[in-house]
Amino acid sequence: MNFKLRLLLPALLGFTIACTGRHNQDVAQDHPFSVTDTMMKRITIDTVKKQQVRGTITLNAKISAEEDKYVEIFPMVGGNVTSVNVESGDYVKKGDVLAVIHSGEVADMERQLTEAQGDVAQATKNLEVQQDLYTAKLSSERDLLGAQKELQKVQANLTKTEEMFKIYSTGRKSDYLVTAPISGFVTDKKISHDMLLRSDNAQNIFTIAQIDEVWVVANVYESDISRISEGMDAEIRTLSYPDKLFKGKVDKIFNILDPQTKTLRIRIRLPNPGFILKPEMVATVTLYYLENQFYAAVPSSSVIFDRSKNFVMVFHDRSHVETREITIYRSTDDHTYISAGLLEGERIISKNQLYIYDELND
Repeated sequence: MNFKLRLLLPALLGFTIACTGRHNQDVAQDHPFSVTDTMMKRITIDTVKKQQVRGTITLNAKISAEEDKYVEIFPMVGGNVTSVNVESGDYVKKGDVLAVIHSGEVADMERQLTEAQGDVAQATKNLEVQQDLYTAKLSSERDLLGAQKELQKVQANLTKTEEMFKIYSTGRKSDYLVTAPISGFVTDKKISHDMLLRSDNAQNIFTIAQIDEVWVVANVYESDISRISEGMDAEIRTLSYPDKLFKGKVDKIFNILDPQTKTLRIRIRLPNPGFILKPEMVATVTLYYLENQFYAAVPSSSVIFDRSKNFVMVFHDRSHVETREITIYRSTDDHTYISAGLLEGERIISKNQLYIYDELND
């Protein structure tokens, strides 16, 4: 090969590479990154604001019926259970017959009522006779007054017996009817057909609860007691409805620690349309409180976790979007508080920012 040609080849090759590199750079400059009109419609841009830090406390809890809206039903007499008309979970109306007890005590009360009615009838007839005799001057005023007092006595006994019958609901002869004192759901049942109940039975046989409004009772550990106050916002989730969020406020603090668990009970009232919340359901309560610190806050949805670091996409304009590393002070479901990396007033992308992140960082 010609000596001069060998000297020229490296120079020509370097020139070609330089031209190619310049061409690629020109192409890159001709097509800089820019957020398209379609993407602008899909993303959401939020402004960074300095906010007071909102802390959270997570507690274990249980759903229960209101104490003022449930009743325990005790049998007024002993006897043999001849029928049970409801099961646990049934809805009953006030006055519905829950069970029937065939009882010797009821039979004895019926006998007493019959005797009291007979005594009144006899005393009334005797008074009429004494009035006739007194009018005919065949008996003394003392005899008349004695007949009147006797009638008053037996009438008082009849009234007493009748009042007992109002308390002891009765059906056909010797049957005691267990009726519902309120409308609600049967939450507990301790009676069955053919059961023999003792007259001194001290255990309730039914519990009925109204659950149109329920209590959420949570246990607070000693380390969190100082942060608890009435009126705190609360969010409740249950195992039965994991995707459903219930919101309420702390309305009572029971200021006595449980000696066994060393916890303090708090109560949250919740409306219960459709009766979906049942007594004894397990729940998780999240309480929110304010700290005496202020940090830049962004929606938690705007934070990208990648390569063991946290980032946000800072939006300057459609052609200038910056991937910015941040330091998180605290995160909640709604907000993330930033201790370093963002300034108040900057704008960040909080929705669909991953598309832009991947475009800029792949």
